[in-house]
Amino acid sequence: MLNRELLATLIIDFFVAFGVIIGGALIGGIGAFLIGKPPLSVIHNLAGNLKIWAIVAAIGGTFDAISSIERGLFEGIHDDIVKTGLMIFAALCGAQTGITVIQWLVGESVSS
Repeated sequence: MLNRELLATLIIDFFVAFGVIIGGALIGGIGAFLIGKPPLSVIHNLAGNLKIWAIVAAIGGTFDAISSIERGLFEGIHDDIVKTGLMIFAALCGAQTGITVIQWLVGESVSS
C-alpha cells in the first residue's frame, strides 16, 4: 500500500506542521513577555493563527500541491491526487496535535 518513501514523507509532514505550531507559539510567547504582553494569551492566539501556515510549510508550498492535483485531474495520474491528499491530511493532523499540546500547556481552548 504505502511505500517507504511516502510513509517517510507523511511522517516528516506531520512533524513539520507540529513543530511550526509548537515552536511558533512558544517563541512568540517569549516575544510577548519581552514587550510586556501576557504570554499565555499570545501563545493561545498564535497557535490558532499559525495552523494554515504550518500546513503550507509541511507540504512544501501550495504550488507543488496544486500542480500535483492538476496532474492527477488532467493527465490521469490519480496516484498524485492520493499522495497529495495524504500529505495534506498528515500536515493537518500534525498542526491539530500541536494545537492540542498548546491547549494543554495554556489551559484554554484554541478556536481555529
